[in-house]
Amino acid sequence: MAKKEIEKKFKKKLLHKYRLVVLNEDTFEERFAIKLTRLNVFVILSLGTILLIAGTIFLIAFTSLKEYIPGYSSTALKKQATVLNYKTDSLLQVINLNKQYYTSIKKVLTGDVASVEFNRDSIIDAANIDSRGLDLKPTKEDSLLRELVDKEDKYNVFESSISATNFVLFPPVNGTISEGYNIKEKHFAVDIVVAKNTPVKATADGTVIFAEWTADTGYVVIIEHSYELISVYKHNAAITKEQGDLVKSGEVIAIAGNAGELTTGPHLHFELWSRGYPVNPTNFIDFN
Repeated sequence: MAKKEIEKKFKKKLLHKYRLVVLNEDTFEERFAIKLTRLNVFVILSLGTILLIAGTIFLIAFTSLKEYIPGYSSTALKKQATVLNYKTDSLLQVINLNKQYYTSIKKVLTGDVASVEFNRDSIIDAANIDSRGLDLKPTKEDSLLRELVDKEDKYNVFESSISATNFVLFPPVNGTISEGYNIKEKHFAVDIVVAKNTPVKATADGTVIFAEWTADTGYVVIIEHSYELISVYKHNAAITKEQGDLVKSGEVIAIAGNAGELTTGPHLHFELWSRGYPVNPTNFIDFN
């Protein structure tokens, strides 16, 4: 019974009505009056406190006022730091590429070129093993082509048309020629448009005499062949061979790309040099 009486008294206190009156001090005229209970006052104060806290959190989280609170950094400073981070990363990449380029030039100028030591007999045996499974009998079309090459000796870049008829050049890639061989403009090559990451193949058997990165033309591969012939492959995205490697005709030596400052799109810059003089590759290779 005592508990129920206490609860009734507590409820009565909470719901007991009070009148809040605002009077004019001089005339005692009633200006404003409102009926309140203790429960109403508690509810109004609680809601007001919750709204005040929610408004403060909103202002801090979604406005620039949070920048004035210790521990918060400016949004503009964060953006500047991010941009500077990207620029720094790009500069580091350029510096590393330039270092590789200068190191390659230094090796060439100082003569620091690694000599290639290999067993001649083992290479000959390996070549014989690889050629056993091939059908080397010439076709009718191949015989006619050889006969045509023999007659057109003026286009022959080798020592003699008789000894070079067995020397066939393999197209490094197949594609459309965007810029041809032009002596007047000193463009001693053909630019073949290819898809990015297209395999680049050796045009003939030979030895890799240069395989490095250059700032202007990306990864460059230079191969020395028989009959004092040299082939050059530029603007590659990656290379699969190193200086001194022996390659065979049609073997993948690089991956075509769009590397270097002088490139205009994914393509292969291909050059042929005979006895120190450039020759037109389209006279000997069909790139289509």
